[in-house]
Amino acid sequence: MENKTFDLLIIGGGINGAGIARDAAGRGLSVCLVEKNDLASGTSSKSSKLIHGGLRYLEYGEFRLVREALRERETLMRIAPHLVSPLRIILPHHKGLRPKWMLRLGLFMYDHIGGGRTLPGTSVVDLKSGTTKNVLKPEFVTGFEFSDCRVDDARLVVANALGAKARGAEILVRSKCTALSHKDNIWHATISAYPGGAERTIKAKCIVNASGIRVDELVEIALGEEHPDHLRLVKGSHIVTKRLYPGRQLYMFQNPDKRIIFAIPYEQDYTLIGTTDAPYALSDGPIEISDAETDYLLHAANQYFAKEIKKDDIVWSFAGVRPLYDNNKGNASAVTRDYVFDVKDATTPPILSIFGGKITTYRELSEHALRKLGKYFPDMRKDWTGEEALPGGDLGADFESFVKTNAAKYPFLSEPHLLRLCRSYGTNIDVLMNGAQNTTDMGQNFGGTLTEREAKYLIKYEWAKTAQDILWRRTKCGLHMSAAERRAFADWF
Repeated sequence: MENKTFDLLIIGGGINGAGIARDAAGRGLSVCLVEKNDLASGTSSKSSKLIHGGLRYLEYGEFRLVREALRERETLMRIAPHLVSPLRIILPHHKGLRPKWMLRLGLFMYDHIGGGRTLPGTSVVDLKSGTTKNVLKPEFVTGFEFSDCRVDDARLVVANALGAKARGAEILVRSKCTALSHKDNIWHATISAYPGGAERTIKAKCIVNASGIRVDELVEIALGEEHPDHLRLVKGSHIVTKRLYPGRQLYMFQNPDKRIIFAIPYEQDYTLIGTTDAPYALSDGPIEISDAETDYLLHAANQYFAKEIKKDDIVWSFAGVRPLYDNNKGNASAVTRDYVFDVKDATTPPILSIFGGKITTYRELSEHALRKLGKYFPDMRKDWTGEEALPGGDLGADFESFVKTNAAKYPFLSEPHLLRLCRSYGTNIDVLMNGAQNTTDMGQNFGGTLTEREAKYLIKYEWAKTAQDILWRRTKCGLHMSAAERRAFADWF
Protein backbone atom coordinates (compact mmCIF):
# COMPACT_ATOMS: atom_id res chain seq x y z
CA MET A 1 0.00 0.00 0.00
CA GLU A 2 2.94 2.35 0.68
CA ASN A 3 3.89 2.45 -3.02
CA LYS A 4 0.38 2.35 -4.48
CA THR A 5 -1.36 5.54 -5.54
CA PHE A 6 -5.13 5.29 -5.18
CA ASP A 7 -7.55 7.22 -7.31
CA LEU A 8 -9.62 8.11 -4.24
CA LEU A 9 -8.81 8.31 -0.55
CA ILE A 10 -12.13 8.59 1.29
CA ILE A 11 -11.91 9.87 4.85
CA GLY A 12 -14.93 8.90 6.91
CA GLY A 13 -16.70 5.56 7.33
CA GLY A 14 -20.27 6.74 7.70
CA ILE A 15 -23.02 6.23 5.15
CA ASN A 16 -21.69 8.87 2.72
CA GLY A 17 -18.12 7.57 2.78
CA ALA A 18 -19.15 3.92 2.44
CA GLY A 19 -21.66 4.75 -0.30
CA ILE A 20 -19.10 6.68 -2.34
CA ALA A 21 -16.51 3.90 -1.84
CA ARG A 22 -18.89 1.28 -3.27
CA ASP A 23 -19.99 3.50 -6.15
CA ALA A 24 -16.43 4.53 -7.08
CA ALA A 25 -15.03 1.00 -6.87
CA GLY A 26 -17.81 -0.21 -9.15
CA ARG A 27 -16.83 2.45 -11.70
CA GLY A 28 -13.31 1.04 -11.89
CA LEU A 29 -11.55 3.50 -9.59
CA SER A 30 -9.02 2.34 -7.00
CA VAL A 31 -10.35 3.30 -3.58
CA CYS A 32 -9.11 3.41 0.00
CA LEU A 33 -11.49 4.32 2.81
CA VAL A 34 -10.17 5.21 6.27
CA GLU A 35 -12.28 5.60 9.42
CA LYS A 36 -10.73 6.59 12.74
CA ASN A 37 -13.28 4.59 14.78
CA ASP A 38 -15.71 1.94 13.59
CA LEU A 39 -17.89 1.98 10.49
CA ALA A 40 -21.10 3.88 11.30
CA SER A 41 -19.76 4.74 14.76
CA GLY A 42 -20.99 8.34 14.49
CA THR A 43 -24.18 9.83 13.13
CA SER A 44 -24.86 6.93 10.75
CA SER A 45 -25.83 4.58 13.59
CA LYS A 46 -27.71 7.21 15.60
CA SER A 47 -30.60 7.94 13.24
CA SER A 48 -34.33 7.32 13.65
CA LYS A 49 -33.85 4.18 11.49
CA LEU A 50 -36.15 5.47 8.75
CA ILE A 51 -35.93 5.68 4.98
CA HIS A 52 -38.43 8.41 4.29
CA GLY A 53 -39.21 11.37 2.08
CA GLY A 54 -39.50 13.73 5.01
CA LEU A 55 -43.14 14.77 5.14
CA ARG A 56 -42.40 17.75 7.38
CA TYR A 57 -39.85 19.15 4.89
CA LEU A 58 -42.78 20.06 2.62
CA GLU A 59 -43.69 22.72 5.17
CA TYR A 60 -40.31 24.37 4.58
CA GLY A 61 -40.61 24.27 0.79
CA GLU A 62 -38.05 21.46 0.33
CA PHE A 63 -40.03 19.96 -2.55
CA ARG A 64 -37.06 18.75 -4.57
CA LEU A 65 -35.48 17.08 -1.54
CA VAL A 66 -38.75 15.28 -0.71
CA ARG A 67 -39.27 14.17 -4.32
CA GLU A 68 -35.75 12.79 -4.60
CA ALA A 69 -35.94 11.11 -1.19
CA LEU A 70 -39.20 9.37 -2.13
CA ARG A 71 -37.63 8.10 -5.34
CA GLU A 72 -34.63 6.85 -3.39
CA ARG A 73 -36.98 5.10 -0.97
CA GLU A 74 -38.21 2.99 -3.89
CA THR A 75 -34.66 2.28 -5.06
CA LEU A 76 -33.45 1.19 -1.62
CA MET A 77 -36.40 -1.16 -1.16
CA ARG A 78 -35.36 -2.78 -4.42
CA ILE A 79 -31.59 -3.09 -3.84
CA ALA A 80 -31.66 -3.81 -0.08
CA PRO A 81 -34.95 -5.62 0.66
CA HIS A 82 -33.44 -7.30 3.73
CA LEU A 83 -32.43 -3.99 5.35
CA VAL A 84 -35.23 -1.69 4.14
CA SER A 85 -38.83 -2.70 4.85
CA PRO A 86 -42.18 -0.91 4.52
CA LEU A 87 -44.14 0.36 7.48
CA ARG A 88 -47.32 2.34 8.01
CA ILE A 89 -47.23 5.63 9.86
CA ILE A 90 -50.19 6.98 11.81
CA LEU A 91 -50.46 10.74 12.15
CA PRO A 92 -53.20 11.55 14.70
CA HIS A 93 -55.17 14.71 14.09
CA HIS A 94 -54.51 17.18 16.91
CA LYS A 95 -57.35 19.72 17.02
CA GLY A 96 -55.12 22.45 18.43
CA LEU A 97 -52.41 22.18 15.79
CA ARG A 98 -52.34 21.81 11.98
CA PRO A 99 -55.89 21.63 10.53
CA LYS A 100 -57.12 18.53 8.72
CA TRP A 101 -57.12 20.24 5.33
CA MET A 102 -53.41 21.03 5.69
CA LEU A 103 -52.58 17.45 6.65
CA ARG A 104 -54.67 16.09 3.76
CA LEU A 105 -52.94 18.42 1.30
CA GLY A 106 -49.47 17.58 2.58
CA LEU A 107 -50.14 13.85 2.46
CA PHE A 108 -51.67 14.09 -1.02
CA MET A 109 -48.47 15.76 -2.20
CA TYR A 110 -46.38 13.19 -0.34
CA ASP A 111 -48.21 10.35 -2.09
CA HIS A 112 -47.70 11.82 -5.56
CA ILE A 113 -44.63 14.08 -5.65
CA GLY A 114 -42.21 11.16 -5.95
CA GLY A 115 -43.84 9.70 -9.07
CA GLY A 116 -44.26 5.93 -9.34
CA ARG A 117 -44.51 4.12 -6.01
CA THR A 118 -45.06 0.59 -4.79
CA LEU A 119 -46.27 1.42 -1.27
CA PRO A 120 -49.93 2.00 -0.31
CA GLY A 121 -51.15 5.59 -0.24
CA THR A 122 -52.78 7.62 2.51
CA SER A 123 -56.01 6.59 4.21
CA VAL A 124 -58.09 7.89 7.10
CA VAL A 125 -57.87 5.75 10.23
CA ASP A 126 -60.21 5.32 13.19
CA LEU A 127 -58.00 5.49 16.28
CA LYS A 128 -60.64 3.71 18.38
CA SER A 129 -60.39 0.36 16.61
CA GLY A 130 -57.93 -2.36 15.65
CA THR A 131 -54.34 -2.16 16.88
CA THR A 132 -54.76 1.58 17.55
CA LYS A 133 -57.57 1.03 20.07
CA ASN A 134 -56.79 2.46 23.53
CA VAL A 135 -53.24 3.34 22.54
CA LEU A 136 -53.77 7.11 22.50
CA LYS A 137 -55.69 9.48 24.76
CA PRO A 138 -59.47 9.66 24.22
CA GLU A 139 -59.35 13.07 22.50
CA PHE A 140 -57.50 11.56 19.53
CA VAL A 141 -60.30 10.06 17.46
CA THR A 142 -59.13 10.07 13.86
CA GLY A 143 -55.85 10.29 12.02
CA PHE A 144 -54.14 9.65 8.73
CA GLU A 145 -52.15 6.57 7.80
CA PHE A 146 -49.42 6.67 5.17
CA SER A 147 -46.34 4.71 4.10
CA ASP A 148 -42.58 4.96 4.58
CA CYS A 149 -39.79 2.50 5.41
CA ARG A 150 -37.60 1.41 8.29
CA VAL A 151 -33.89 0.58 7.97
CA ASP A 152 -31.04 -0.84 10.00
CA ASP A 153 -28.82 2.20 9.54
CA ALA A 154 -25.50 0.74 10.75
CA ARG A 155 -25.93 -2.40 8.68
CA LEU A 156 -26.67 -0.30 5.60
CA VAL A 157 -23.24 1.28 6.06
CA VAL A 158 -21.58 -2.12 6.46
CA ALA A 159 -23.37 -3.45 3.37
CA ASN A 160 -21.96 -0.59 1.31
CA ALA A 161 -18.48 -1.19 2.71
CA LEU A 162 -18.77 -4.89 1.83
CA GLY A 163 -19.85 -3.92 -1.68
CA ALA A 164 -16.83 -1.62 -1.98
CA LYS A 165 -14.46 -4.31 -0.74
CA ALA A 166 -15.90 -6.87 -3.17
CA ARG A 167 -14.90 -4.49 -5.99
CA GLY A 168 -11.35 -4.05 -4.75
CA ALA A 169 -11.58 -1.16 -2.26
CA GLU A 170 -9.35 -1.12 0.83
CA ILE A 171 -11.38 -0.50 4.02
CA LEU A 172 -9.32 0.57 7.04
CA VAL A 173 -11.05 1.05 10.38
CA ARG A 174 -9.42 2.40 13.57
CA SER A 175 -7.21 4.43 11.22
CA LYS A 176 -7.02 8.21 11.67
CA CYS A 177 -5.82 10.74 9.11
CA THR A 178 -3.47 13.01 11.08
CA ALA A 179 -1.76 14.98 8.30
CA LEU A 180 -2.15 15.78 4.61
CA SER A 181 0.40 17.12 2.18
CA HIS A 182 0.84 17.01 -1.58
CA LYS A 183 3.70 16.52 -4.03
CA ASP A 184 3.63 16.27 -7.83
CA ASN A 185 -0.16 16.65 -7.74
CA ILE A 186 -0.60 13.62 -5.45
CA TRP A 187 -1.95 13.68 -1.91
CA HIS A 188 0.17 12.09 0.82
CA ALA A 189 -1.94 11.21 3.85
CA THR A 190 -0.44 10.22 7.16
CA ILE A 191 -2.64 7.50 8.65
CA SER A 192 -2.21 6.38 12.25
CA ALA A 193 -3.62 3.17 13.67
CA TYR A 194 -6.07 4.58 16.21
CA PRO A 195 -5.67 4.93 19.07
CA GLY A 196 -1.89 5.19 19.35
CA GLY A 197 -0.51 2.83 16.73
CA ALA A 198 1.88 2.65 13.81
CA GLU A 199 1.83 5.28 11.07
CA ARG A 200 1.69 4.73 7.34
CA THR A 201 1.47 6.97 4.29
CA ILE A 202 -1.32 6.58 1.74
CA LYS A 203 -1.05 8.32 -1.62
CA ALA A 204 -4.08 9.33 -3.68
CA LYS A 205 -4.96 11.46 -6.67
CA CYS A 206 -8.08 12.83 -4.97
CA ILE A 207 -9.50 13.04 -1.46
CA VAL A 208 -13.16 12.73 -0.56
CA ASN A 209 -13.78 14.39 2.78
CA ALA A 210 -16.77 12.51 4.22
CA SER A 211 -15.81 13.11 7.84
CA GLY A 212 -19.23 14.32 8.99
CA ILE A 213 -19.09 16.71 11.91
CA ARG A 214 -15.30 17.06 11.41
CA VAL A 215 -15.53 18.03 7.74
CA ASP A 216 -14.38 21.64 8.26
CA GLU A 217 -11.52 20.47 10.47
CA LEU A 218 -10.20 18.15 7.77
CA VAL A 219 -10.39 20.91 5.16
CA GLU A 220 -8.14 22.99 7.40
CA ILE A 221 -5.67 20.09 7.71
CA ALA A 222 -5.62 19.73 3.92
CA LEU A 223 -5.38 23.40 2.96
CA GLY A 224 -3.35 24.64 5.92
CA GLU A 225 -5.68 27.55 6.53
CA GLU A 226 -8.77 28.34 8.52
CA HIS A 227 -11.87 27.50 6.60
CA PRO A 228 -15.32 29.13 6.79
CA ASP A 229 -17.72 27.17 8.98
CA HIS A 230 -20.28 25.56 6.67
CA LEU A 231 -21.96 23.40 9.28
CA ARG A 232 -24.81 23.70 11.71
CA LEU A 233 -24.32 20.87 14.20
CA VAL A 234 -27.62 19.63 15.56
CA LYS A 235 -27.87 16.88 18.15
CA GLY A 236 -30.67 14.39 17.79
CA SER A 237 -31.40 12.12 20.74
CA HIS A 238 -33.63 9.07 21.16
CA ILE A 239 -34.96 7.01 24.03
CA VAL A 240 -35.92 3.34 23.92
CA THR A 241 -38.63 1.78 26.10
CA LYS A 242 -40.21 -1.63 26.33
CA ARG A 243 -42.86 -2.04 23.64
CA LEU A 244 -45.64 0.48 24.30
CA TYR A 245 -48.43 -0.77 22.02
CA PRO A 246 -49.54 -3.68 19.81
CA GLY A 247 -49.16 -3.72 16.06
CA ARG A 248 -46.23 -2.67 13.89
CA GLN A 249 -47.38 0.85 13.06
CA LEU A 250 -45.26 3.92 13.69
CA TYR A 251 -46.84 6.99 15.32
CA MET A 252 -45.93 10.49 14.19
CA PHE A 253 -46.79 13.14 16.79
CA GLN A 254 -47.08 16.87 16.17
CA ASN A 255 -45.97 19.24 18.92
CA PRO A 256 -46.89 22.86 19.70
CA ASP A 257 -43.33 23.96 18.81
CA LYS A 258 -44.03 22.70 15.24
CA ARG A 259 -41.58 19.84 15.65
CA ILE A 260 -42.61 16.21 15.32
CA ILE A 261 -41.46 13.08 17.09
CA PHE A 262 -41.80 9.45 16.13
CA ALA A 263 -42.72 6.42 18.22
CA ILE A 264 -41.31 3.48 16.27
CA PRO A 265 -41.59 -0.28 16.80
CA TYR A 266 -37.99 -1.32 17.39
CA GLU A 267 -36.16 -4.62 17.66
CA GLN A 268 -39.41 -6.61 18.11
CA ASP A 269 -39.76 -5.92 21.85
CA TYR A 270 -39.16 -2.17 22.10
CA THR A 271 -40.38 1.29 21.10
CA LEU A 272 -37.95 3.95 19.88
CA ILE A 273 -38.95 7.58 20.55
CA GLY A 274 -37.19 10.54 18.96
CA THR A 275 -35.78 12.84 17.91
CA THR A 276 -34.71 16.19 19.31
CA ASP A 277 -33.06 19.15 17.55
CA ALA A 278 -30.55 20.59 20.03
CA PRO A 279 -27.64 22.86 19.02
CA TYR A 280 -24.23 21.23 19.49
CA ALA A 281 -20.64 22.51 19.35
CA LEU A 282 -17.52 20.37 19.11
CA SER A 283 -16.41 21.91 22.41
CA ASP A 284 -19.52 20.54 24.17
CA GLY A 285 -17.84 17.20 24.87
CA PRO A 286 -19.39 13.73 24.76
CA ILE A 287 -22.37 13.28 22.47
CA GLU A 288 -25.10 11.99 24.76
CA ILE A 289 -28.72 12.70 25.58
CA SER A 290 -29.29 15.48 28.10
CA ASP A 291 -31.84 15.53 30.91
CA ALA A 292 -33.66 18.33 29.07
CA GLU A 293 -33.92 16.22 25.91
CA THR A 294 -35.16 13.21 27.87
CA ASP A 295 -37.82 15.37 29.50
CA TYR A 296 -38.79 16.84 26.12
CA LEU A 297 -39.31 13.43 24.52
CA LEU A 298 -41.24 12.08 27.50
CA HIS A 299 -43.45 15.17 27.64
CA ALA A 300 -44.12 15.11 23.89
CA ALA A 301 -45.00 11.42 23.85
CA ASN A 302 -47.15 11.71 26.96
CA GLN A 303 -49.32 14.30 25.25
CA TYR A 304 -50.55 11.43 23.07
CA PHE A 305 -50.16 8.03 24.73
CA ALA A 306 -52.96 6.91 27.02
CA LYS A 307 -50.56 5.26 29.45
CA GLU A 308 -47.96 7.59 30.90
CA ILE A 309 -44.31 6.86 30.07
CA LYS A 310 -41.90 7.53 32.92
CA LYS A 311 -38.13 7.81 33.11
CA ASP A 312 -38.00 4.39 34.73
CA ASP A 313 -39.46 2.93 31.52
CA ILE A 314 -36.38 3.96 29.51
CA VAL A 315 -34.06 1.00 28.87
CA TRP A 316 -31.58 2.69 26.52
CA SER A 317 -30.88 6.03 24.92
CA PHE A 318 -28.54 7.32 22.24
CA ALA A 319 -27.61 10.61 20.62
CA GLY A 320 -25.98 11.61 17.37
CA VAL A 321 -24.97 14.90 15.81
CA ARG A 322 -26.24 15.74 12.36
CA PRO A 323 -23.76 17.83 10.34
CA LEU A 324 -26.31 19.96 8.49
CA TYR A 325 -25.36 22.50 5.85
CA ASP A 326 -25.94 25.92 7.38
CA ASN A 327 -28.47 27.76 5.24
CA ASN A 328 -28.76 30.54 7.86
CA LYS A 329 -32.11 29.44 9.22
CA GLY A 330 -32.67 30.37 12.85
CA ASN A 331 -34.73 27.29 13.70
CA ALA A 332 -32.73 24.04 13.75
CA SER A 333 -35.77 22.16 12.43
CA ALA A 334 -35.78 24.42 9.36
CA VAL A 335 -32.11 23.87 8.49
CA THR A 336 -31.95 22.00 5.19
CA ARG A 337 -31.37 18.24 5.18
CA ASP A 338 -30.04 18.58 1.64
CA TYR A 339 -26.34 18.21 0.87
CA VAL A 340 -23.74 20.52 -0.62
CA PHE A 341 -20.36 19.73 -2.19
CA ASP A 342 -17.25 21.89 -2.08
CA VAL A 343 -14.43 21.01 -4.51
CA LYS A 344 -10.99 22.60 -4.10
CA ASP A 345 -8.34 22.10 -6.80
CA ALA A 346 -6.75 25.49 -7.44
CA THR A 347 -3.62 25.09 -5.29
CA THR A 348 -3.80 21.41 -4.36
CA PRO A 349 -4.82 18.10 -5.92
CA PRO A 350 -8.63 17.83 -5.83
CA ILE A 351 -10.42 17.47 -2.52
CA LEU A 352 -14.19 17.11 -2.41
CA SER A 353 -15.90 17.90 0.91
CA ILE A 354 -19.46 16.88 1.73
CA PHE A 355 -21.69 19.07 3.87
CA GLY A 356 -25.04 17.76 5.07
CA GLY A 357 -27.11 14.95 3.61
CA LYS A 358 -29.42 12.31 5.05
CA ILE A 359 -29.33 8.54 5.09
CA THR A 360 -32.26 8.18 2.67
CA THR A 361 -30.44 10.00 -0.14
CA TYR A 362 -26.93 8.63 0.45
CA ARG A 363 -26.90 6.64 -2.83
CA GLU A 364 -27.92 9.62 -4.91
CA LEU A 365 -25.35 11.75 -3.04
CA SER A 366 -22.70 9.18 -3.96
CA GLU A 367 -23.63 9.32 -7.64
CA HIS A 368 -23.62 13.11 -7.56
CA ALA A 369 -20.18 13.14 -5.88
CA LEU A 370 -18.72 10.86 -8.56
CA ARG A 371 -20.16 13.08 -11.30
CA LYS A 372 -18.45 16.05 -9.63
CA LEU A 373 -15.16 14.15 -9.85
CA GLY A 374 -15.74 13.02 -13.43
CA LYS A 375 -13.39 15.59 -14.97
CA TYR A 376 -10.49 14.11 -13.00
CA PHE A 377 -11.33 10.54 -14.03
CA PRO A 378 -12.66 10.75 -17.60
CA ASP A 379 -12.57 6.97 -18.11
CA MET A 380 -14.81 6.32 -15.12
CA ARG A 381 -17.74 3.98 -15.77
CA LYS A 382 -21.36 5.15 -15.74
CA ASP A 383 -23.91 5.17 -12.87
CA TRP A 384 -24.74 1.65 -11.71
CA THR A 385 -25.78 1.46 -8.04
CA GLY A 386 -29.49 1.98 -8.62
CA GLU A 387 -29.86 -1.40 -10.30
CA GLU A 388 -27.50 -3.78 -8.50
CA ALA A 389 -28.42 -5.24 -5.12
CA LEU A 390 -26.35 -4.45 -2.06
CA PRO A 391 -24.51 -7.46 -0.56
CA GLY A 392 -27.16 -9.77 0.88
CA GLY A 393 -29.96 -8.08 -1.04
CA ASP A 394 -30.28 -10.56 -3.91
CA LEU A 395 -33.10 -12.48 -2.22
CA GLY A 396 -34.61 -13.89 -5.39
CA ALA A 397 -38.07 -13.61 -3.80
CA ASP A 398 -40.01 -11.40 -1.42
CA PHE A 399 -38.65 -11.21 2.10
CA GLU A 400 -41.32 -13.44 3.66
CA SER A 401 -40.58 -16.22 1.17
CA PHE A 402 -36.86 -15.79 1.82
CA VAL A 403 -37.44 -16.28 5.55
CA LYS A 404 -39.51 -19.42 4.92
CA THR A 405 -36.77 -20.89 2.73
CA ASN A 406 -34.19 -20.31 5.45
CA ALA A 407 -36.48 -21.68 8.14
CA ALA A 408 -36.42 -24.96 6.22
CA LYS A 409 -32.62 -24.78 5.87
CA TYR A 410 -31.98 -23.95 9.53
CA PRO A 411 -34.89 -25.43 11.54
CA PHE A 412 -32.86 -25.38 14.78
CA LEU A 413 -32.92 -21.56 14.89
CA SER A 414 -35.75 -19.97 16.87
CA GLU A 415 -38.13 -17.77 14.89
CA PRO A 416 -36.80 -14.46 16.36
CA HIS A 417 -33.21 -15.58 15.81
CA LEU A 418 -33.82 -16.59 12.20
CA LEU A 419 -35.74 -13.38 11.46
CA ARG A 420 -32.91 -11.26 12.85
CA LEU A 421 -30.27 -13.08 10.81
CA CYS A 422 -32.34 -12.81 7.62
CA ARG A 423 -32.89 -9.10 8.20
CA SER A 424 -29.26 -8.42 9.07
CA TYR A 425 -27.44 -10.48 6.46
CA GLY A 426 -29.89 -11.35 3.70
CA THR A 427 -28.32 -13.99 1.46
CA ASN A 428 -25.03 -13.66 3.36
CA ILE A 429 -26.72 -15.75 6.05
CA ASP A 430 -25.30 -18.77 4.21
CA VAL A 431 -21.75 -17.44 4.62
CA LEU A 432 -22.39 -16.96 8.32
CA MET A 433 -23.99 -20.37 8.81
CA ASN A 434 -21.41 -22.14 6.61
CA GLY A 435 -22.97 -25.59 6.90
CA ALA A 436 -24.16 -25.34 10.52
CA GLN A 437 -26.46 -28.28 11.27
CA ASN A 438 -27.55 -27.68 14.87
CA THR A 439 -27.30 -25.33 17.84
CA THR A 440 -24.00 -26.91 18.89
CA ASP A 441 -22.50 -25.72 15.60
CA MET A 442 -23.43 -22.14 16.55
CA GLY A 443 -20.95 -22.21 19.43
CA GLN A 444 -21.36 -20.36 22.68
CA ASN A 445 -24.66 -18.52 23.18
CA PHE A 446 -23.95 -15.10 24.69
CA GLY A 447 -27.61 -14.11 25.10
CA GLY A 448 -29.99 -12.07 22.96
CA THR A 449 -29.56 -14.63 20.10
CA LEU A 450 -25.89 -13.63 19.73
CA THR A 451 -23.70 -16.70 19.19
CA GLU A 452 -20.00 -17.38 18.89
CA ARG A 453 -20.41 -18.29 15.21
CA GLU A 454 -21.96 -14.91 14.40
CA ALA A 455 -19.35 -12.99 16.42
CA LYS A 456 -16.51 -14.75 14.60
CA TYR A 457 -18.17 -14.03 11.26
CA LEU A 458 -18.37 -10.32 12.14
CA ILE A 459 -14.73 -10.23 13.17
CA LYS A 460 -13.59 -12.03 10.02
CA TYR A 461 -15.77 -10.36 7.40
CA GLU A 462 -17.19 -7.12 8.79
CA TRP A 463 -14.32 -5.28 10.48
CA ALA A 464 -15.60 -5.74 14.05
CA LYS A 465 -12.73 -4.83 16.38
CA THR A 466 -14.45 -4.45 19.76
CA ALA A 467 -17.36 -5.96 21.66
CA GLN A 468 -19.24 -2.66 21.25
CA ASP A 469 -18.95 -2.88 17.47
CA ILE A 470 -20.91 -6.13 17.60
CA LEU A 471 -23.34 -5.45 20.45
CA TRP A 472 -24.60 -2.06 19.27
CA ARG A 473 -23.81 -1.66 15.56
CA ARG A 474 -23.37 -4.95 13.65
CA THR A 475 -26.23 -6.33 15.75
CA LYS A 476 -28.45 -4.70 18.35
CA CYS A 477 -28.11 -7.73 20.60
CA GLY A 478 -26.76 -5.60 23.42
CA LEU A 479 -30.28 -4.28 23.88
CA HIS A 480 -31.59 -7.82 24.46
CA MET A 481 -28.81 -8.89 26.84
CA SER A 482 -28.37 -8.34 30.55
CA ALA A 483 -25.45 -6.29 31.85
CA ALA A 484 -23.81 -9.52 33.02
CA GLU A 485 -24.20 -11.07 29.56
CA ARG A 486 -22.69 -8.00 27.91
CA ARG A 487 -19.71 -8.13 30.29
CA ALA A 488 -19.24 -11.84 29.61
CA PHE A 489 -19.23 -11.20 25.87
CA ALA A 490 -16.69 -8.41 26.30
CA ASP A 491 -14.49 -10.82 28.28
CA TRP A 492 -14.81 -13.43 25.52
CA PHE A 493 -13.94 -10.83 22.87
